[in-house]
Amino acid sequence: MKRFLPILVLGLLVSLGLQAQYTASDWEDRDQWMKTGTLLQLMDLNQGSRVADIGCHEGYLSMHLSESVGTDGRVYAVDVRSDRLETLRSNANDRRLRNIITILGDYDDPKLPKDELDAVFIIDTYHEMDSYQKILRHVKNSLKSGGKLMLLEKLKKRVVGKSRQEQVTAHSLGPEYVRDELRDAGFNIINEVEDHGDWERETTKQMWLIVAQKP
Repeated sequence: MKRFLPILVLGLLVSLGLQAQYTASDWEDRDQWMKTGTLLQLMDLNQGSRVADIGCHEGYLSMHLSESVGTDGRVYAVDVRSDRLETLRSNANDRRLRNIITILGDYDDPKLPKDELDAVFIIDTYHEMDSYQKILRHVKNSLKSGGKLMLLEKLKKRVVGKSRQEQVTAHSLGPEYVRDELRDAGFNIINEVEDHGDWERETTKQMWLIVAQKP
């Protein structure tokens, strides 16, 4: 769910055989610049936890989550592109990970089970969601009471202080908009990291994250 593309454009991309932004060969490097271990620690995952990765792509984060929650846990990997989910299933099979369930989501509904999840991750995807208000409602409904949502985005220097639409057009988003949207959706914000480092080590793209909780 990295890009919420119209179906016609999506079909064209698939037919051209274009690759996703990240493949398994990039994952080790991404562990470092995205500080993935820190992200997992912030969410207090346990063996047996049930979690979701919305905008999962080929499964980078889903694989980490699978190992974090163990064989008794469950990972719902959601994307709007079936080709990405097929690659994810292949990646999981290669690693003998059996606790990942793939979901072909809609652009306004990740199709997650209700009142089941301990944690939901939306990494570098929220800015692409035109129906973000609906998505947040669905996410909240999927979480248990006390369940957590992590949103991580990058804010490009050239759009700092710009309108939400200008930032989104630049494939970027600032936390000032997301705070209000989370609160409007009924979440409590429990943690923020204003500077999580540079996205892909590019100094013009600052990562930030918010952890919110369902009351």
